[in-house]
Amino acid sequence: MPTGRTVVITGANSGIGRAAALKFAEAGDQVVIACRNLDKGRKVQQEIASETGGNDPALMQVDMSSFESIRRFCSEFGQHYSKLDVLINNAGHFNHGARENQLSADKVELTFATNVFGPYLLTKLLRPFLAQSDDSRVLNASSTNIKHFFEPTRVIPFDSLTGVMRNGERYDSYRMYGDSKMALWMMTIRMAQELMEDHIKVNAVMISAFKMSKESVRKLRPYWRMLASLQNLFIPSPEIMGHQYFAICSREEFGATTGQLFNKDLVVTIPGAKNASPALQVKQLFSSNYYPSYADDEELVAKVWNLCGKITGA
Repeated sequence: MPTGRTVVITGANSGIGRAAALKFAEAGDQVVIACRNLDKGRKVQQEIASETGGNDPALMQVDMSSFESIRRFCSEFGQHYSKLDVLINNAGHFNHGARENQLSADKVELTFATNVFGPYLLTKLLRPFLAQSDDSRVLNASSTNIKHFFEPTRVIPFDSLTGVMRNGERYDSYRMYGDSKMALWMMTIRMAQELMEDHIKVNAVMISAFKMSKESVRKLRPYWRMLASLQNLFIPSPEIMGHQYFAICSREEFGATTGQLFNKDLVVTIPGAKNASPALQVKQLFSSNYYPSYADDEELVAKVWNLCGKITGA
């Protein structure tokens, strides 16, 4: 296992990001906690330093929904580091139960700004630093929510990403989250191709339901708070996925893997059949080894990629 690497993890002040930051720090890596709230970040910074016996993580501020904030972060990163070995785009936005479309500071739908365009811009701007590493790896946090795209009529609403819903369609935060995670996976496919010449590996991991922190649960509306509390009784802790982040970005067996989507068991998933029989449809939907073939449409992948470039200007 490599040690002494420089590792940037967005959203590392809670949940899976925090668990992953601790795991990397325990391995002797220099972790950069990249988060929006510095007060929360400092608390985690101190906790990790204490738990590792003195391997203090660095703390830097970034709001993944703001292109200006991301550019400022990358500029600051370059003042302190000459290379980057691991980048984990873990931070995400999901406003449970929201009924109105929210926009980012850049006038983009907030979920897509945070979950897709932010990771795209951050990775593009950090590319020169990743290119300096002998074994650079980028990991994007997708979700099992993308399985809704096994429904043949499900599509990404590209026309709604600037905040205008189509034909008076109501805003659905759950659906928008799933759309963003599918777009992130599609962006990952193209990003892996684009960065191959610099020997940068880019993959995604399909995160299933995970235990939410008490702080995150408290922020939810009453109905969602109740569901989250019940969910926490039966699902794994963030530490499990944090360890998987570490494995994907550290194990030698994955050193040449790029453009792939891992499941929670570290299995590389494959696209489901387009015209599957009813029995196969059920298998694909409930098995963690398949993802919807919607993601492999080259024209749609290009559309996601071009939209990322157009909206971020990168």
